Amino acid sequence: MVEGMPSADSHERTFTERARRQQLIGVTIEQVAQRGFAGASLARIAEAAGITKAAVLYHFGSKDALVTAAHAEVLESLVATVGEALEDAAVADRPSTYIRTMVAHFRDHPQHARVLAAAGTQEGFDHAREDRWAPLSGLLDAAALARGDDAPAADSRALAVLIGGAIDGIVAEHLEDPTFDTDAAAAILVAMLPD
Repeated sequence: MVEGMPSADSHERTFTERARRQQLIGVTIEQVAQRGFAGASLARIAEAAGITKAAVLYHFGSKDALVTAAHAEVLESLVATVGEALEDAAVADRPSTYIRTMVAHFRDHPQHARVLAAAGTQEGFDHAREDRWAPLSGLLDAAALARGDDAPAADSRALAVLIGGAIDGIVAEHLEDPTFDTDAAAAILVAMLPD
């Protein structure tokens, strides 16, 4: 925080302040996607937003706070998109819906993929592996039971880890080659799911 300047958190935010914070989060996502965390300096973020560095600090207090807010925005967007798609899917179809929706989200929002990839290499971000595989493992188990299997999927954790890695590979390939057919790749991955 800049000395002598009140924190934006010390009062109720106005519509303009909320809009500026959202703009700064969006600009930060763009900068991190283009330059990584180290290259997304406060000066570059301020310049891209068309405001001063002091104004950025007024709204967020530090680069870390701004980057954390941008990371949280990306995760919230992803979780909302996937969650909505899963709610609309039959239980037995949720693993395939998860795969298709994850791939489509990152295809449609490549900056989100780049921000999450950059976060994976940074200290200060929670990188609990279980957070990545456990939800899909649960979907796989529930789908097996919905299909009438007597037990949950055999080693759904291992399968969830493998699917997660395959999704990462599809997304990475698309980031390097935007002509890569992510829908076809997701369909191949879905075809590998247990019946």
